[in-house]
Amino acid sequence: MASYGKILSLLRTSSAGYISGQEISNQLHVSRAAVWKQIKVLRELGFEVESKHSQGYRLLSSPDILLAAEIENELNCSLIGRSVVSFPVIDSTNVQARRLADEGALEGTVVVADQQSAGRGRLGRRWESPFGVNLYCSIILRPDIPVQQAPQLTFLSAVAVAETLNEICNLTAEVKWPNDILVNGAKISGLLNEMSAETEQIHFVILGVGINLNMAADQFPRELNYPVTSVLLATEEKVDRLLFLRTFLQRLDACYAELLTQGFAPVRRRWESLCNVINRQVDVDLGAEVLRGTVVGLDPEGALRLQLENGEIKKILAGDVRPVIT
Repeated sequence: MASYGKILSLLRTSSAGYISGQEISNQLHVSRAAVWKQIKVLRELGFEVESKHSQGYRLLSSPDILLAAEIENELNCSLIGRSVVSFPVIDSTNVQARRLADEGALEGTVVVADQQSAGRGRLGRRWESPFGVNLYCSIILRPDIPVQQAPQLTFLSAVAVAETLNEICNLTAEVKWPNDILVNGAKISGLLNEMSAETEQIHFVILGVGINLNMAADQFPRELNYPVTSVLLATEEKVDRLLFLRTFLQRLDACYAELLTQGFAPVRRRWESLCNVINRQVDVDLGAEVLRGTVVGLDPEGALRLQLENGEIKKILAGDVRPVIT
């Protein structure tokens, strides 16, 4: 059976505008009837496909939705995205990814949605997830690494997000320890990694990623007490969500392969080069006390290395890090 994703790709790339049913049939090695059935599926999904006698089919317009079949069709990855599951609306991509992981889903499975009804951020905070404007996805990994090294995966995904924003959107994205990405000091993306493990074995890790792409100012909650932005607000241009997602997954795939073969050092260097406070003086609010020092990098487990004024190096595992304004 022909995939409507493959047919959609042929419709998008047809230089002549129209592409005949016979040509689609020949390229995909399926019957004309199978082609017609998948054209019908595309129309039901909201794609406007014109059919004209003796000329064939032409794509007139597309809904701004992310479809698994189309994501997979031109995805150049070795592991990430070997299976993609898409939803128009879901409670949370992380929740669905955990369900799939518990059922034995393949490593590299990607769950993506156009909207989340119960999107979550760090510390259980709500992640605003309006329909069809941003990227909400979760990736299932089953790394053969020690449990204590699992936090490295947060920095892996942060690097992939920031580098994709810089490449596709011509931005200067920075990473904020431990799991935010900033543009011009405002939050544009957040990461939520969740793990299932025993004392010495990781069963799976869910990499949760939320990126504000085409979100307008009036779509952000008014009660937020920190600056936020989107690609649209930062550049005054919309970004192609499908292109962005494919590029991000391909970069994540390469970063993950590098981590597994070369260890954390290459990822750590890239993260430090993107960090907004590296070699800067900061205050770290630990709740019971506030430490002041200079951020000098990450340790192998992902703890922030803070050099105090007396020269002592403190490992920061949790806390609110704020640059000192002079």
